[in-house]
Amino acid sequence: MKLSKLVGERLKDAPAGVTSKSHAYLIRAGYIKQVSNGIYTLLPPAQRINLKLQEIIREEMDAIDGQECLFPVVMPRELWDLSGRYSSIAEELLRFKDRTGHDMVLGMTHEEAAVHAVLGSLKSYDQLPFMIYQIQTKYRDEARPRAGLIRVKEFTMKDAYSFHENQTDLEQYYKKVYDSYFKIFNRMGMKKVISVHSDSGMMGGKVADEFQLLTDIGEDTIIVCPHCDTASNVDVASSIPEENEHIFGVKTEVFTGEAKTIDEVCSNLNKTPNQIAKAVCYAVIGDSKRVVIAFLRGDKEVNEAKLKVLVGADIVIKDLSESGLVKGNIGCINLNIENAEIYYDKSLEGLESFVTGANKEGYHFIGVSMTRDVRPEKYVDISKVKEGEKCPVCGNNLLVKRGIEIGNIFQLGTRYTKQMGLTVSLPDGSTINPIMGCYGIGVGRCLASIAEESSDEKGLCWPMAIAPWHIYLCPLRLDDENVRRQAERLYSRLQAENFEVLYDDRIASAGTKLTDSELMGIPVRIVISPKTIENGNIEISIRATGEKFFVSEEALSKKLDEIIVY
Repeated sequence: MKLSKLVGERLKDAPAGVTSKSHAYLIRAGYIKQVSNGIYTLLPPAQRINLKLQEIIREEMDAIDGQECLFPVVMPRELWDLSGRYSSIAEELLRFKDRTGHDMVLGMTHEEAAVHAVLGSLKSYDQLPFMIYQIQTKYRDEARPRAGLIRVKEFTMKDAYSFHENQTDLEQYYKKVYDSYFKIFNRMGMKKVISVHSDSGMMGGKVADEFQLLTDIGEDTIIVCPHCDTASNVDVASSIPEENEHIFGVKTEVFTGEAKTIDEVCSNLNKTPNQIAKAVCYAVIGDSKRVVIAFLRGDKEVNEAKLKVLVGADIVIKDLSESGLVKGNIGCINLNIENAEIYYDKSLEGLESFVTGANKEGYHFIGVSMTRDVRPEKYVDISKVKEGEKCPVCGNNLLVKRGIEIGNIFQLGTRYTKQMGLTVSLPDGSTINPIMGCYGIGVGRCLASIAEESSDEKGLCWPMAIAPWHIYLCPLRLDDENVRRQAERLYSRLQAENFEVLYDDRIASAGTKLTDSELMGIPVRIVISPKTIENGNIEISIRATGEKFFVSEEALSKKLDEIIVY
């Protein structure tokens, strides 16, 4: 490819508002162009990477007996009504009407389509197990797109769906996919990928794992134990509860005036946050009669993902003042509210002399005991894990990391097959709903994640396996006839030898060309100049290491074969 004909341009600076390194470099190097918020065109260099990423995924999915298919992007409402997700998913699912007025959706995931694809043809247990997969465009009406391709509305994803007779068979195949994912990310050139236990979210199922690329720009919070390698998304992470002091106090109502927040109450009563029980109130989306109140220690935060699992529905912070409760003075004694579902976090267990709201303006109780005064039926884990808390596996201190979720796998169970009426017959004539697994990889997010990890202060630095081109042919002083002749000769020769070459055929300064080659991140650069011609050699430099070699034109191909391996 000649750079003068390549669609896109190299920019000196990134547009305003760009915060991540990958976003800045992909725009500056001419890889992507924004169409609207969360929607991008992949320009030719990025599309070449995209196709290479897809081919790696395809090869590894085929290696574990995956069968590739292609589901529709647009689906009728009826398909999503069968699973119940047409109504249970809120704004992220884009709904519209076709020209006949029929309700349709843009696919953000394809569990329904996968089950529909095998309805009618899957009839017997001896057709199991199998896995079907696709690499397809999807659309999620994301509320807050960010960081370029890391969080977008329209994206390309590999999603796979396996069908099994029993849980044991699913678990065996789940492990195959788990191992395959590490092969995929390793082949793509990612270096800091870990698997973490996660929440299954809208997908359903009880077992889920995410594959996270550890990076400071990551939007996910990961709780990691460096001693036993336990890792979990903060949404499901747990720790060994800190033991509270078993010191009983005298329950007394005290005037606290305008003190409402944890800090204000602590200052007023000369207490610390771990001596206070705070209340966080929620409404249940879709059910105006349900109210949820979570009590936890004042130094803790509610983990809403955990709480949603217990509630069994989506929740949103709610002001309960219209219910007679006083914001800032809500407490777990004399709490009088109808239809309230009350949850007590494990951080409160054993707390025997603490502060809680008195459920009236300007007052709190001190000296409250959980075992004497509150006596909840049970405690639940609804708080976020913080750095320094103890690992539930080995007891050592936990660390907090940031990560980009690049893949996920779920054990779905029979949620979709049961609701959509998919059954298979067994040898004894009975029928079952097949058990499903679901396995996703975000292709565009992989591209951005690699750009984030494999870059430096000069620009991108693509791994060899997925680079758009392997060689950046960089002649300096193309106005010199000898340079031009050798450059044209080498370009034709390298193409004939099936090397992937980007030829910088522009009449531009040496500084511009060398800077652009580093910005674009092509792994190998070949420099031809009047000086190299005078010395009878060709300069080869490696983008990732800065290492340089000088070889004769005759030895060039052999040296490139040694370098370009993956």
